[in-house]
Amino acid sequence: MRNEHTLVPEMLVFATVVELRGFAAAARRLELTTSAVSRSVGRLEAHWGAKLLHRTTRSISLTELGAEVYAGCAQMVQLAREVHATAGHYGDTPRGKVRMTAPEVFGEIWLAPQLPAFRARWPEVEVAVQLTDRMVDLVEEGLDLAIRLTMPAQLPPGMVARALCQVRYIAMASPAWLRQLPGPLTQPAALADLPCITLGYGEFQNQLRWEPVATTPPGKVTEGTQAPQELRVHAPLSISNSVGILALALQQQGVGIVADFAALEALEQGRLVQLFPDWQLAGPYAPRTAYALYPPSRHLPLKVRAFIDHLVRGEG
Repeated sequence: MRNEHTLVPEMLVFATVVELRGFAAAARRLELTTSAVSRSVGRLEAHWGAKLLHRTTRSISLTELGAEVYAGCAQMVQLAREVHATAGHYGDTPRGKVRMTAPEVFGEIWLAPQLPAFRARWPEVEVAVQLTDRMVDLVEEGLDLAIRLTMPAQLPPGMVARALCQVRYIAMASPAWLRQLPGPLTQPAALADLPCITLGYGEFQNQLRWEPVATTPPGKVTEGTQAPQELRVHAPLSISNSVGILALALQQQGVGIVADFAALEALEQGRLVQLFPDWQLAGPYAPRTAYALYPPSRHLPLKVRAFIDHLVRGEG
């Protein structure tokens, strides 16, 4: 029979399997194969001569003994994490791998260009990014942080959030397409008679609410202040991706409603023109904030802190 000292690695593996509710998820977190994780749990069960887990192809659950063993293993894992985090917090140099997720288009256009400067400054930190629009469970998938575009009231509970930048939705079109119109577009209401390209999913449909950009202090009313305009546009084309909307607008398919960070390069190059700069979209297309989200911790690992600080400063 193995003594208690040689069982410590297996106990850590077992606690991770239970925490993440599966062998595959634990294998990803621990950077092991699924079969190695299974063998490790099997050695624990052989040591105590009893099953710790009920296993099916879809789920796992604790046996009575497994629940008692897990309680002790979980305490051990938590202590190990606190010791590791404390050491990382007080270390001089960030090191290790930062695992994260970000929305696809935002990750491609805003996040990716900032990675080389971070690596140049902290070469001992690796960054592994999953680009997906799926709402990822950080704990279950063994990730350090996520970037999400949302409003403050919609932030997930139980997470720490740091604001990175604001994201606004704008209307834009190609200069060549605009020259075909009988006159200049000066008011958002004019979009009711023009083909538009919208995201076309969830709340991002064809109902647009426009509000004048505030140029006076809040609460002060000035003569000539314009009322908000709300209209339903005709969207013969919709595509659930800002890059796709840009491509269609550049092909003179109409007015695109797109996230500003996606259009920035084309606007600076003059390939697209922003419409109604004195107005901003509200309602479903209201401005959002890009947040870095991570689980609360007494000591945030230095590698994660350094990476978030880099993104906050926008040092791409």
